Amino acid sequence: MSDVTAPYAKGTPCWVDLMVPDQRAALDFYRNLLGWQGEVGPPESGGYALCTLRGRAVAGIMAAVNPDGTAMAEPPPPAWTTYLATPDVDAAADAVTKADGSVLVPPMDVMDLGRMAVAQDPTGAVFGLWQARDFPGSQVVRETGAVAWNELNTGDTDTAADFYDSVLGMGASTMKGGDGYFSLDVGGRPVGGMQSLDRLEPGLPAHWLTYFAVADVDRTADTLAAHGGTVLKPPFDMMAGRMAVVQDPQGAAFAVINPIPEEGS
Repeated sequence: MSDVTAPYAKGTPCWVDLMVPDQRAALDFYRNLLGWQGEVGPPESGGYALCTLRGRAVAGIMAAVNPDGTAMAEPPPPAWTTYLATPDVDAAADAVTKADGSVLVPPMDVMDLGRMAVAQDPTGAVFGLWQARDFPGSQVVRETGAVAWNELNTGDTDTAADFYDSVLGMGASTMKGGDGYFSLDVGGRPVGGMQSLDRLEPGLPAHWLTYFAVADVDRTADTLAAHGGTVLKPPFDMMAGRMAVVQDPQGAAFAVINPIPEEGS
């Protein structure tokens, strides 16, 4: 078990959520695939659904609606958003602008839970910022059904590394044996990864990719396909374990991985 009880350090991926046209369908899909529990939330939270494992929060799923509850005329493409922890979301949003990024959703309070913003780095990757109050973020990580890794895929690793260092104090270092793969570090500890889009299929935009841990990647890929999802990159072995890149029925891409146990775990 990997329960999180301490606050997330500045720059650490601390939460993921998904906005989709059909929230109920997404809740059912991820329940079948990853074993989550979650229901449409109350009106005062915009219906935001908190998904759980063992009663502990792992992710959020929301409907693509306006603040007044009406459907968005032009909703963004469904995508998993990675949120990075910050003690001051307003200061971080200012830092994003000064570092040539863009603030897409200005800082706003989320009830008593925290304060958030959504931004875009200079290479085009969208991410969230989260300032915790009553809700620190993911309460379970790196176990089956929970987030295992967050990865930035970018067309300019140097620019991206400078940006995240400037805004959130994240370092970047070449990962041993990674063949051009970088770790994103907080306090000298890897908290995420980064690689060039040159390593991926042509035409992909810069993006953050969420990895979910599963016990059997091949079986999960088969289950996903049987429930209307798409396998974008079939299961394969790599240095951190066996993984696949997939897409849910509404078009949100993510990865599933059966990670090699860390030393000492």
